[in-house]
Amino acid sequence: MSKAPQKSPVKRAAKAAAPPVKVRRATKAAPIAKPKVPKVGFVSLGCPKALVDSERIITKLRSEGYEIAPEYKSADVVVVNTCGFLNSAKQESLDAIGEAIAENGRVIVTGCLGVEKDRIMAAHPRVLAVTGPHQYEQVVAAVHDAVPPLHDPFVDLVPPEGLRLTPRHYAYLKISEGCNNKCSFCIIPDLRGRLASRPSNHVMSEAERLVKAGVKELLVISQDTSAYGLDIKYAASPWKQQPLKARFFELTEALGSLGAWVRLHYVYPYPHVDEVIPLMAEGKILPYLDIPFQHASPKILKAMRRPAAQATSLDRIARWRKDCPDLAIRSTFIVGFPGETDDDFRQLIEWLQEARLTRVGCFKYEDVPGAKANDLPGAVPEEVKEERWEILMGMQRAISSHVLAARQGQTIDVLIDEIDDEGAIARSSWDAPEIDGCVFLNGATDLKVGDMVRARIVHTDEYDLWGEVVGD
Repeated sequence: MSKAPQKSPVKRAAKAAAPPVKVRRATKAAPIAKPKVPKVGFVSLGCPKALVDSERIITKLRSEGYEIAPEYKSADVVVVNTCGFLNSAKQESLDAIGEAIAENGRVIVTGCLGVEKDRIMAAHPRVLAVTGPHQYEQVVAAVHDAVPPLHDPFVDLVPPEGLRLTPRHYAYLKISEGCNNKCSFCIIPDLRGRLASRPSNHVMSEAERLVKAGVKELLVISQDTSAYGLDIKYAASPWKQQPLKARFFELTEALGSLGAWVRLHYVYPYPHVDEVIPLMAEGKILPYLDIPFQHASPKILKAMRRPAAQATSLDRIARWRKDCPDLAIRSTFIVGFPGETDDDFRQLIEWLQEARLTRVGCFKYEDVPGAKANDLPGAVPEEVKEERWEILMGMQRAISSHVLAARQGQTIDVLIDEIDDEGAIARSSWDAPEIDGCVFLNGATDLKVGDMVRARIVHTDEYDLWGEVVGD
């Protein structure tokens, strides 16, 4: 709000003979109304890769003077970033679009389901615009059309690390887009295109900004993290006056030099993954690998168009653990894939019993429109899928319980995620946010979110740990 102008001094006439002049007092100027700041609501669905897309979009919008509305009623327009991988995810996205229209009325749709524009418009014809995945400029342009920006983008300041939807102490770091694999159950290459790696110095510059801003954990993501750089022939780019190759090992090593936790997600089990295990053993990056093995039967893996040497995978896991005993491996599997017999499922269970993975997620197979697997014979009945899912997850609970029990008595570093009246909720190096377990520190109410503390593990169950804070 501008201040009213001060009264101007009035000079008396220079000549006494001059007639008196009536001078009006200066009146207070009417307050100058500030233009209404445009506000954008945001609904982000799906995987962390989509979350990073949302962060990039809101960073751009915020740099142009938009505010991010915390609720529907205060938003001038709502952007819904959708997931389009599974039928259930598509329905969730359509429901979210419908809710946004009902609550606000002005909705822009982006993300993976955006490739099915006709389906979206058929369900919700009032949608203002539809764009596909990682089409940042198109989304921002659609927002401009709906609610014009208020300021020149050079006027408003944005933190150098950008705006994020995650807590301040951890951040997802996307190193590439798209995927070159041709898994028969997956349409990600159709949705997000072929592999497109970022230059290594761009990745490192973003990572440095994040760490400088207080980020304690970098979660490295892409559709196929271990394929990083393949599309640009591992081209080097300058970082700290030295060339840095756009290659999985070199990038991981460089990230490990920044002083933050580095966690690797979505690692396809290529042989060169072996190279990063020593970095884990040396404490340069977290002893954690997220590898989607998907199955163990060679027949099913072949039908999935996945690597079929699962016996070799067991040997490699054994070598990894020999070199890095603290290694935690998380993976996902699919049961009920077309053609999966009782014998195929038995092979999967036996493989899991031998692999003894730390964390396991399991999905019941769904036909995904456009996926090659839809044409495969031998559809598995839904009740069989459910039975196999229950068996697998029940067995994994027992494995996880045994694996975590071995942590009892250990003193480890934990990162604080939440504080409540009962204490702190933290994570260990073996736990990714949102998808893995927690470390509960009962009574530790004097800590702050983002603190890194030492804790002695006093109790465990199938998924979580309980600990006591100890001194250095």
